[in-house]
Order: sequence, then structure tokens, then C-alpha cells
Amino acid sequence: METPHYKGHQQISGNDLYYEYYKNEKSPLTLVLIHGFLSSTFSFRRLIPLLKEEYNIISVDLPPFGNSGKSTEYIYSYENMANSIIELTKKLGLEQFIVVGHSMGGQISLNMAHLRPDLVQKVVLLCSSGYLERSKQSLILASYLPFFHLIVKRHLARSGVLKNLQNVVYNQSLIDEEMFHGYMRPFLEDDIFKGLTRLIRHREGDLPAQVLQQIESPCLLIWGAHDKVVPLQIGKRLHKDLKQSKLIVFEETGHLVPEERPEDVFLHIKEFISN
Repeated sequence: METPHYKGHQQISGNDLYYEYYKNEKSPLTLVLIHGFLSSTFSFRRLIPLLKEEYNIISVDLPPFGNSGKSTEYIYSYENMANSIIELTKKLGLEQFIVVGHSMGGQISLNMAHLRPDLVQKVVLLCSSGYLERSKQSLILASYLPFFHLIVKRHLARSGVLKNLQNVVYNQSLIDEEMFHGYMRPFLEDDIFKGLTRLIRHREGDLPAQVLQQIESPCLLIWGAHDKVVPLQIGKRLHKDLKQSKLIVFEETGHLVPEERPEDVFLHIKEFISN
């Protein structure tokens, strides 16, 4: 794992937002990395060493994941998460930045581009989620049950970290002990399941096509042809709705492209930024 130049927490909207900052004095450009569902900054461990040689890097743990807070007072909507990261960039003195989002982090990146096009120079979407509707009303109502977080915990325990990794990685030989423990660590604390309960309750659904079509920021879409979590057809649909977008598809690659194809992802990001 790379060691950041500095890392810390910022209190934003009543929750602790954890971030890692990799400083590059030679570059005027900053990339903000946003991970996906059930993940953390750990998912960029193979990509950061490449990106930090060219750019300033800020990698953020979304609440309630990783080292960020699990406050039950925080609003776990995509819009609020997007605004929280925007507030973090202001506190760190950024005037503009490029946002890189994986999976659910891609949807939050799109929210940021929609909310603050003056700040977001470009968007890189790595197997971004898209077109998901809000949870069913029955599930939202169930989330108010005092023991619902235990149901969430039991559900995730039943699927298991190993099974989830096997579902997101095409090349199964990449799954080793370091990867297993890196993705399991955030779920060793019970508080995360209370945060996940509120994420189920607050998540407002993905941006609709009519909003996506208004986004002006140039977008690079990178997809795995064998993505089982967010199928390639979602990438093609996003490519159609995002007016300034380019779609790159990696063969023999699954959902976890920052882990599976870091060198190729880096080269495409570098070309996209240069152009």
C-alpha cells in the first residue's frame, strides 16, 4: 500500500469524512477518487501509485465505509455525499478538480458534475452504477425497525467477502489474502451496518436520463466486458446520455477494474486528461 503525504478527517455535515492526500508539486491537476459500494480507498491501491506520479490525488472514504464516520444523524443520500466531498475539496483549497468514481462512486461523481459543473473539470467513470431506482417503499419502511441493521449484517455475512470478490473479479487468481482482508476489514465493526441501514433509507436513486443529458463535463467511461455487477449495457446507455463521453471496454475484465487493469486504466485516464 502507498503511504499518503498526509491523511485525516474533516467534520462535514455532522460526520467524519476520511481522506488521503498524495501531493505532487509538479502537477496543477488534482484527481478526487471515489470508491464504490461496500468498499473504501483500498480499492484504488493499485491505481494510486501510478496516478500520483502525474497528479495530486485525494482518495475519499464515503460514509459509512472505510475510516469515515458512521453517524446515524448523517443523510446518506447520493446528493449529500456529493456535497460532502465538494465541501471537503473546498476545505483543502481546491478550485477545480477531476473526479474518478468506481461503481456507486461513479454515480456520486455524476451528482458532483451536475451540482457543481464549475468545479468538476472532467469525470472518469469506472464501471459506474446507473439508472438504479430508489429502494422499494416496503424496504425503506422496514429500515426503521430497531433491529434492521442486524438483518443487513446477516445478509452480507451470508454472501461473504470471498463470494463477493469472486463476483467482481474476472481473473480469480488475483484474489489473495491481502485483497480478502482489505475488503473484509471495514465490516469488523458493527456501526457500519447502522450506516448501511440509513443508506438504504436515504438513497434517492440514480440520476435520470434527462439530468445526465444536461451534464457538460467531458466523461471517460471505462468498463469490463464481463462486469456482472453493472453490465456493459449500462455503460453503453450512459455513453449515449452523456453528450461529451467516450467509452473504453476491456475484454476479460470484471467489475473491479482499478484492481484488475490498473496500468490500462491509468494510461486511458492520462490520455483523456491530456486531450
